[in-house]
Amino acid sequence: MTEKILILDFGSQYTQLIARAVREANVYCEIIPFHKEFTYEKGLKGIILSGSPFSVNEENAPNVDIADMIQHIPVLGVCYGAQLTAKNFGGRVDKSNKREYGRARLEVLKEDQLLSGISKGSQVWMSHSDSIVTLPDEFEITAITESIPVAAFKKMTTDTCPLYGIQFHPEVYHSTEGKKIIHNFLVNICGCSQDWTPASFVHETVEELKKQIGNHHVIMALSGGVDSTVAATLISKAIGNRLHGIFVDNGVLRKDEFQQVLDTYKTIGLNVTGIDAKDLFYDEFKDKTDPEAKRKVIGRLFIDVFQEEAKKVAGVKFLGQGTIYPDVIESVSVHGPSQTIKSHHNVGGLPDTMHLDLVEPLRYLFKDEVRKVGLEMGIPADMINRHPFPGPGLAIRILGEVTAEKVALLQAADDIYIKALKSHNLYSQVWQAGAILLPVKSVGVMGDERTYEFTVALRAVTSVDGMTADWAHLPYEFLAHVSNEIINNVRGINRVVYDISSKPPATIEWE
Repeated sequence: MTEKILILDFGSQYTQLIARAVREANVYCEIIPFHKEFTYEKGLKGIILSGSPFSVNEENAPNVDIADMIQHIPVLGVCYGAQLTAKNFGGRVDKSNKREYGRARLEVLKEDQLLSGISKGSQVWMSHSDSIVTLPDEFEITAITESIPVAAFKKMTTDTCPLYGIQFHPEVYHSTEGKKIIHNFLVNICGCSQDWTPASFVHETVEELKKQIGNHHVIMALSGGVDSTVAATLISKAIGNRLHGIFVDNGVLRKDEFQQVLDTYKTIGLNVTGIDAKDLFYDEFKDKTDPEAKRKVIGRLFIDVFQEEAKKVAGVKFLGQGTIYPDVIESVSVHGPSQTIKSHHNVGGLPDTMHLDLVEPLRYLFKDEVRKVGLEMGIPADMINRHPFPGPGLAIRILGEVTAEKVALLQAADDIYIKALKSHNLYSQVWQAGAILLPVKSVGVMGDERTYEFTVALRAVTSVDGMTADWAHLPYEFLAHVSNEIINNVRGINRVVYDISSKPPATIEWE
């Protein structure tokens, strides 16, 4: 990477949004905890200091040496970062009379390189309980709001690199011209060339992979999902058939998915072996009703099958994985890894006994960037735009014990639902959708006969990243159509319901 912006994370819930805004401007950036050491390497163009749940006046408040930073490169402080800047240079930050949270109107007092082109009364988003009361000497106010005496400021003296601070959050959706402000910092102040594109990423990554892997072989577990497919395609571009993909049918994939995915992999030139292990998984599912127990079955058996296949490949030194940036950020966050809510949400956790080095070509990409890179490499749009699908598959969409018969029922119902979403042009409007087979039977009437059959719940949510989600407001006519199709065509299901729970408090999956 020739150019880079560093984002120092003080624990703000919005830090990833800063990174997304920088990436959208075609500038590469990385998030690191505020306490992690870094070097002013060639190509480092600027630093952004994030917000934080802390107060700068707390005894153990996070702190960094901003004075040293601006000896090397420009710095922008956002919310906490701005307050820390003011305090460190001799200004005063006090508790606000009330917590300032929500929309405000920005009044630009002096248009400078950061606020260039910002509209009069531009809406910004506040989220802080402290306020900058007095700026340090040699600093000037550049913007205010009705309730904030210092909404934006800059260091006036030119004996260092530029230093700016803003008391609001430009990275959130509610700051209507926030991305323009970030763009101004990147281009006007840091001089970024905005040349980080999907095409440049593919070219640079393939060259790096060639150097990393050399003449060795790589094995990789593939799931048919976006991340593993894009990662495998990048590795394959670098080393060809020395990538050995393994795709396991665990018996809880969607209808016809095993063969469809293998066919797609063949089309895009990946060297992949398909393993039909359905019966092995079904045997282990017997009498397992607890969601965590089902997850552990899938995780353990997958590793067993994968290791058995891996033994057949000679000269393997590397393990390919589709790790993406949110996973990396989570593991090195300010507060350390977050509590695990569920184990084995996605296939992973291969044992250290395999003694393989990792190859993770997507570890610095967000999900939307992974999709763009996939399309750049010619992977079919149908595969790239697939909804997320949980690693444990239909096993956690069948409440209670998993059997081959229940899987067949759910596959049929789910297939009708997904195809209907696509044919009614609703699939792309939904972040994730699927059917859930409930352990509930109810009485129905079909023709002159009474039935006593299973109930299926339909689930569809809208979301940006899956951390929060709202239930999708699908048209009644569409839901009526899907219900009718499932009940008429899937013998064993006589009732369809629709889940209108949001996350939180519910989760997207039922188990």
